[in-house]
Amino acid sequence: MQWIKETFGTDKPIIAMCHIRAMPGDPYFDAAGGMERVVELARQDLLNLQDGGVDAVMFSNEFSLPYLLKVKTETVACMARIIGELKSEIRVPYGVNVLWDPIASIDLATATGASFIREIMTGVYASDYGLWNTHVGETVRHKMELGNPNLKLLFNIVPEAAKYLQEREITEVARSTVFNNRPDALCVSGLTAGEETDSQILSRVKNEVPDTAVFCNTGCRLENIERQLSIADGAVVGTTFKVDGKFDNLVDPERVKPFMDKVREIRSRRG
Repeated sequence: MQWIKETFGTDKPIIAMCHIRAMPGDPYFDAAGGMERVVELARQDLLNLQDGGVDAVMFSNEFSLPYLLKVKTETVACMARIIGELKSEIRVPYGVNVLWDPIASIDLATATGASFIREIMTGVYASDYGLWNTHVGETVRHKMELGNPNLKLLFNIVPEAAKYLQEREITEVARSTVFNNRPDALCVSGLTAGEETDSQILSRVKNEVPDTAVFCNTGCRLENIERQLSIADGAVVGTTFKVDGKFDNLVDPERVKPFMDKVREIRSRRG
C-alpha cells in the first residue's frame, strides 16, 4: 500500500469531496446562473477544503440526481471544463467520480490529469436507478487502452441505494474482488452520502484483505473519525464538511479545520 503515501503524501489520507452542482442536462440545473455559477461554487468549495487542510479532493457530479448508469456526453464535458478552469488553483492531489459510470470517470481522469477514480466497478445490483450491471474487465482494459496505467482505481464495494441481486457476505465480496480485479483500494459505505459506515463491517473487510487499502467512504464525522481511522487506511469525506453538516449545502471552512486538526492529532499519536 505504498501507493497511498506516494499519492497523498501521508498515511491515513482524508479525501474531501468537491460536489459539483447540477450542470446542463441535469434535471435541477440552474439555467439562470449558468455554468459560470457552477464553476464559481466549485471553486469556493475547493478553496475552503484546501485552506482547511485536506489531503486530497475528489470532484464528483453529486448533484446530477437522479443518477445515470451511463452518463451523457455533456456531463463529462462540463466536468472537464470545471476542473480545467480550477486546475491552476488545485494544490492537493485530486481524483474524479462521474456517477455512476466508470468508463466516463476514466475518460475524465485521463483528460484532466486526475490521480484516482472511485466507482462501482463490480457486481450486479437492484438499485434505485434500475438494474445495475458492471463490466470491470472492460473498465480496466479501457484504462490501459488510454495509456493511463498509473491511474488508481478505488472500488466501492457497498453501493449506495443498491443491493446485490444475489445475497453475498461482504467479506466474500471483498476477497473475490481483490483476487479477481486487483483494486488499488476498496471503499466501504453507508446507505447514502452522509450515512455512517458501520465500523464492524469496515473491520471485517479490512481483516479479510489486510494487504489491500480499505477506505471509509461515507459518514465520517469529528466524533467518529478516530474510530474509523483506527480500522481504515483513509477516508472519503463530504457531507460533514458542509454548512450544518447537510448534503445540499456548500462547504463550511469552520467545519473543515477542526476535523483535519483532529486527523493530524490521530496521525501524530500513531507515530
